[in-house]
Amino acid sequence: MSVAEKYIGAKLPTKPETVYILRLADNALILGQRLSEMCGHGPEMELDMAMTNMSLDLIGQAKLLFEHILTLEDLAPNADILAMTRPLEQYTNSLFVAQPNVDFAHIMLRQYLFSTMQKLQYEALLNSSDTVLAAIAEKSLKEIAYHIRFAKGWVLRLGDGTEESRERTSDALNCLWRFTGEMFVRDTGISDAVDTGLTVDFTQFYDDWLSEVKAVLSEAGGLTPPAETRMLMGGHQGQHDDNLGHILSDMQFMQLSYPGLNW
Repeated sequence: MSVAEKYIGAKLPTKPETVYILRLADNALILGQRLSEMCGHGPEMELDMAMTNMSLDLIGQAKLLFEHILTLEDLAPNADILAMTRPLEQYTNSLFVAQPNVDFAHIMLRQYLFSTMQKLQYEALLNSSDTVLAAIAEKSLKEIAYHIRFAKGWVLRLGDGTEESRERTSDALNCLWRFTGEMFVRDTGISDAVDTGLTVDFTQFYDDWLSEVKAVLSEAGGLTPPAETRMLMGGHQGQHDDNLGHILSDMQFMQLSYPGLNW
């Protein structure tokens, strides 16, 4: 067995609490990695820096969550191994966060739709029976508020801008919307976490999220979500496609090539 192979495959979580927190951590990690791909490629310097800072925020959230998971269940020797060396089917992020960086309109709309969901998700943790998790959520919400403000501003500018910017934003909406349903599905992962007192069921606020999003899209040049879209799901159960595979091939290279690296 090679040195790298010894580090592959952290144990699967068995506790309802760690199953759910791992989902939060994976979402933040994968979207943070997606945003990091734009470092040095933003349309202008200030936007480049903003996207990089949001990436750092998300990866920082993931770090705190992975470290906390290991205080609850012995899944790996450290957070690096838990975060970086699992096979694709052990990642429980939604399909949404792994969607590619097609263009700036896709990136901003993806961020807005995710961050407005994440705000509800983390607000539901503020009175968690797990006080450490509640503190992580409280800290993260300050960052999420900026992510929403930044992304929303650009969705409005692009949707209500030039003909090309509106078309690109419309294309992004048609492409991304089919992945949004998974973010609010009430599966056993969240229902078990609710039963333990870890979180409130934030999925009950889907209609509020939808109303807010539709209002912003309407203001952004009269955009509307696609009607009767078949939602694509499976990420929470580890059923991923090549999008995540490409992310992991980049993200895991250093840890698998040089086992034992730290954050």
